[in-house]
Amino acid sequence: MSILQIRGISKRYAGLRALDDVHLAVQPGSVHAIIGPNGAGKSTLLNCLVGRVTPDEGEVRFDGLSLLGLEPHEISQAGVARMFQTPEIFGELSLLDNVLIPALARADGSYAFKAWSRVDDRTEVIERAEAMLDQVGLADHRQGHAAALSRGDKRRLGLAMCLVQSPRLLLLDEPTAGMSRADTEQTVELLQRLAGGVTTVIIEHDMQVVFTLASRISVMAQGRVIAEGDPAAIRGDERVQQAYLGGMGGKSGKSAPGGGAGAAAEQRP
Repeated sequence: MSILQIRGISKRYAGLRALDDVHLAVQPGSVHAIIGPNGAGKSTLLNCLVGRVTPDEGEVRFDGLSLLGLEPHEISQAGVARMFQTPEIFGELSLLDNVLIPALARADGSYAFKAWSRVDDRTEVIERAEAMLDQVGLADHRQGHAAALSRGDKRRLGLAMCLVQSPRLLLLDEPTAGMSRADTEQTVELLQRLAGGVTTVIIEHDMQVVFTLASRISVMAQGRVIAEGDPAAIRGDERVQQAYLGGMGGKSGKSAPGGGAGAAAEQRP
């Protein structure tokens, strides 16, 4: 049975149909990639899953629970964590404090302010936050200000802030954007270690990353899912080739999915 079910989701902005009757099912423990050209509706779809956008039609269920109408923090407490395309971090705080904020919220089971609770009394939570920074390769900078990080390191910090919540569903919006190849490989290795333990939905422009991680891929164009299947099926799908190379936002001469990381990076789904 699917852990995430998206049925008939549509969203309009004035005359623009950002999402058009989207259906998608994600299996427990899988890495499910969503790819497509710019403007395909991928980020809007993720926003519907975390309560930032209310769709005009359709339903979203996570492990049987309807997510529509819930506040973002309620969705987070249900076990859904999202890393945004632009990482939402606290620049004036240290890396450790950034990870402690969601860690403490998760531990307390709410986002209520507890004036009588001292952070340094929460040894277990602090140790978990430090372990997450170590997992993403930022432990040596844990006392540094988050604002001083490179773009790629900010994304890794955002990933640590998600993982410290022990989510059952992890939503990643371009997790390797702005990273060096070495950092990208480290992030891919981390996500591979997580595979099976946490269900992951990933939007990613680097096709090498997609085909390395994903067990199933959905392709979006113009607000609709135009193709879905395992990586082998997607590589040769003519509709996918058209979405990238034809009249749906692609440009002649660019690499199609599977054409190599360097060329694929030019295609930012």
